[in-house]
Amino acid sequence: MEAALKARIGPQRYELWFRHHAVFVPRGGELVVAVSCAHSQDFFDDKFGDAVRAAAAEVLDGPVKVRFVVDADLFQTEAAPKAEPARGKQLPTEKPPQLNLFGDRVDAPPAPPRSKRTAKPGTGRRFKSLGDFVVGASNRVAHASALSVVEDPGQSANPLVIHGPVGTGKTHLLEGIYAGLRRQYPDSRPTYVTAEEFTTRFVQAARFGKQNGFRRTFRECSALLLDDLHFLATKRGTQEEFLHTFDSLLADGQQIVVTTDCHPRLAEELMPELVDRLLGGAIWGLLPPDDETRLGILRSKATGGGVPVPDDVLKYLARNLKGNVRELEGAVNGVRHFARVTGKPVDQPLVREALGDLLRHTVRAVTVADVDAAVCTVLRLSSGTLQSKARSWAVSHPRMIATFLARKHTSATYGEIAKHFGAKQHSTAVAAEKKVRTWIQKDEKLALGDRQWRAKDLIDRIERELQR
Repeated sequence: MEAALKARIGPQRYELWFRHHAVFVPRGGELVVAVSCAHSQDFFDDKFGDAVRAAAAEVLDGPVKVRFVVDADLFQTEAAPKAEPARGKQLPTEKPPQLNLFGDRVDAPPAPPRSKRTAKPGTGRRFKSLGDFVVGASNRVAHASALSVVEDPGQSANPLVIHGPVGTGKTHLLEGIYAGLRRQYPDSRPTYVTAEEFTTRFVQAARFGKQNGFRRTFRECSALLLDDLHFLATKRGTQEEFLHTFDSLLADGQQIVVTTDCHPRLAEELMPELVDRLLGGAIWGLLPPDDETRLGILRSKATGGGVPVPDDVLKYLARNLKGNVRELEGAVNGVRHFARVTGKPVDQPLVREALGDLLRHTVRAVTVADVDAAVCTVLRLSSGTLQSKARSWAVSHPRMIATFLARKHTSATYGEIAKHFGAKQHSTAVAAEKKVRTWIQKDEKLALGDRQWRAKDLIDRIERELQR
């Protein structure tokens, strides 16, 4: 069976996908191909089903039914005793892999991806596609960079760093790159992992003396896609291991993509050496969606089965909801559920009834000028003070705080914020945001206006002013 299958798909593809990932078991008049999870089942059936059937027919001198099944117990134990198949020919079986403490072979490629079939509950993860990503002004460049990585991995943006607040699409882009690489290069071995999982595996490997296996897993992949890099902020040992992994992959020309919650320059607790490596690649930010992008997201979430949501209702939601992608998705789901349980048609009155609390607490779109005015109001400064060229701490410190809040609450770029406050270079805004982050982390006190403020308290007070 092995030789017949190799002749059809090639030795390299057989070693990559079948050895240690599938067990051939003859049962009566059929051949059962056992795999460990539905994640692999769909992939093998779609990608290699015809080749396996042809190989089995050659071995058995005639057509034979081939069935791909999920059987974790069978996959992880010795294959069933060899049976004499029809026509007197022996059908070989595969010995299952020796699993390490992570549940897989440290020297084997990652499990094959799921196909495009709909995932069933509890059968494994289905990665999102770049084709499903709603592109707008707030994410266009980052999306284009993700596409370029899939088209030409390791050659364009390497490393690629995608940063932004929660719910803006960082993980979607990273999953889309992974799925795209799997589809574009079936024989490749990209690895998708969260920073938390990377840390857990590293700690376990160090504890049980499995560092070599751990390093083979992450340093011999064709691309490393790491989500939530900021999780490593306080973990010096894991950062050092990731740095060595980073250098090894980059030296081999392999693609690296990471996501994080802020620009690497603002990541105070990341090692300077790691920050330096990240700054050597392409760094693109994601911002909260604008009105047009929000409408596109709502339309994409409202497609498919379920209660239909009219376009005028989606436009109403896009105008009145200013949250992230998850909030928009939750709003559509909430409206559909309310309509289903009440039996009412979906219209604007129903939306107001279903999402009353959410709409009442939605923060209006904030501009840099709004932040400027709020800081001046709270600190009792004259209008235009923050835009002056004064450099005294009584002006420069409020200006830094305004810059920090503008980045947090508006979709303005560093350059636009710097220009508003009279600076010539965007690096001034970057430095100001970094300084305020330090004040907050150290819980420093600032003498501003007519009193002393704890940095956190002052930020909270200005944010309340913004919400009025």
